[in-house]
Amino acid sequence: MEPVVTVGLDGSPESLAAARWAAEEAERRRLTLRLLHAWPLLLPESAHVPAEMDQNYWARRIVHKTRAELQKRHPGLSVVGSLIADDAQHALLQAASESEMTVLGSRGLVPVESFFLGDISMPVVARADGPVVLVRAGAGGPAPHPAPAAEGGVVVALKLHGPCDHLLAFAFTSAAARGVPLRAVHGQSLPVAAYAPWGLDHDVADEIARDARKQLDQVLRPWRDKFPHVEVADGIVLESPAKAVVSAAHGAGLLVVGRRKHRPVPAPHLGSVAQAAIHHARCPVAVVPHT
Repeated sequence: MEPVVTVGLDGSPESLAAARWAAEEAERRRLTLRLLHAWPLLLPESAHVPAEMDQNYWARRIVHKTRAELQKRHPGLSVVGSLIADDAQHALLQAASESEMTVLGSRGLVPVESFFLGDISMPVVARADGPVVLVRAGAGGPAPHPAPAAEGGVVVALKLHGPCDHLLAFAFTSAAARGVPLRAVHGQSLPVAAYAPWGLDHDVADEIARDARKQLDQVLRPWRDKFPHVEVADGIVLESPAKAVVSAAHGAGLLVVGRRKHRPVPAPHLGSVAQAAIHHARCPVAVVPHT
């Protein structure tokens, strides 16, 4: 199958913002954009049904209207529409296994709503085989056109233990495609041993930071060599990884976080860093599965 960027459409302002972002990303990567709308009650196409009785009218309208707008904005972009008679979650998970990335709309959340992202987005993010990017609509409703994603750099959240090649490949490729810097951030909470009766023991904290920086340098070195034109900055933040990542994402154009594919739990779920990023980062958030 031809490489594609897939965006899920449901007619909401959030999904329109996601489609606009996905169109820019597909054009930047020279990929086809697929507009996917899934509806279990979709009927087989019939040439003999009057327009006023066509039960597929609204489903087709969502895709056709979005496609027309995006092709006007990006005349050289290949855009295909895809109407699927299926449950949205199942259709998106299938699409994610076939796509370079899947893009979904994300609600503008406040703390009270932070555990109610939606019935579709969170399960797809937690189960998808490929990267899923969540894009917020503009504050107060959809903007006429979102700010270019390349205005800010790319931030990637890194652990220093375990494989992270898929995560770094996505982050470096995204930064290279945009021509923006990449910032690799590792957050690490200080152990009890770093505290003395009078407060923080700076000698212990400095030693922890130095060890973490050495490990981070080792992780990044082969990727710096592979992407010599990408400007890379790195940072060790001695606080909880979730707080460090959300803080680092301020002003970024894209935040990239990882998700383990195979967790030793009954059902897939997201870790604390991915949860914090999705709920609190204001920029688009890419969640990349890795082993």
